[in-house]
Amino acid sequence: MADGAQTTLVERLAPQPAGKEDPAAAVAAITKAAGSSFGPGMRALPKPRREAMWALYAFARVVDDIADEEMPLGERRRLLGLWRDEIAALYAGCPRSLIGRALARPVAEYGLPEREFLLLIEGMEMDAEGPVVAPGMTRLRAYTRRVAGSVGMLSMRNFGAWRGAISERFALALADALQLTNILRDVSEDAALGRLYLPRELLLRHGMPLDPMGAASHPALPALSAELGRLARAEFDAARAAIPGHDRLALTPALMMMGVYERVLNGLVARDFRPGPRLSLTKGQKLGAALTAVFAPGALRPKDG
Repeated sequence: MADGAQTTLVERLAPQPAGKEDPAAAVAAITKAAGSSFGPGMRALPKPRREAMWALYAFARVVDDIADEEMPLGERRRLLGLWRDEIAALYAGCPRSLIGRALARPVAEYGLPEREFLLLIEGMEMDAEGPVVAPGMTRLRAYTRRVAGSVGMLSMRNFGAWRGAISERFALALADALQLTNILRDVSEDAALGRLYLPRELLLRHGMPLDPMGAASHPALPALSAELGRLARAEFDAARAAIPGHDRLALTPALMMMGVYERVLNGLVARDFRPGPRLSLTKGQKLGAALTAVFAPGALRPKDG
């Protein structure tokens, strides 16, 4: 990458000083440009809560880009450190960036915990330090708690769905289910990037290599994926069991995401996890799955498990 392009990239990913631009408009633009799968769920929210989700998404997007973009490790560490500083400034009441200022109102009004923002940064640091390759199950769980669980814990408060311990169970179970489904769907794509999120214990149990390309092309991959798929299904079930403890209307955005991802898992199961084109849903299929999850959350679960 040319030095000029690198400089522009670093400037884009650093906390941008807030000028005259409206912070709410800035984070909305980031969300729209990314084509987030959270979009339909966000539209179901009242405007103040929708803006809170835009701000959360913009923060998650920028720290994720720092972990993923091609740049020296030292630069990644520095940028993530700058965002740690910005979160500290946010909770001290003096955010400096557009995203920080967009987060200020939801932090104050919805009680967003600082710890969850810091956990999300920790997860991005795990990716930034180098490709994740065959982590142990404990490390994989720590990773999903940070990159997905933190967003779930913050989102539940933004939705107005937070009810304490039962909401924590719902948020963390659903986050694990979504992340495991992503891992199962993207084995080949991740391998091409030198990543392998399949847990070491399962790879060894199935006699598979611990390198990304070797695992992605191994004949035992469908059997391993089916085993990990059962774990993802159990997490969907755990999230589903916690739904009755909530206001269903407030939970709508989370249920819409749940429906789309469980439909993806069902598609992977239907082809016995055999390698093939990346499984994706049409807009109609996504809408159907989302609405099914809102009105009949058990309907997406195959009767045979």
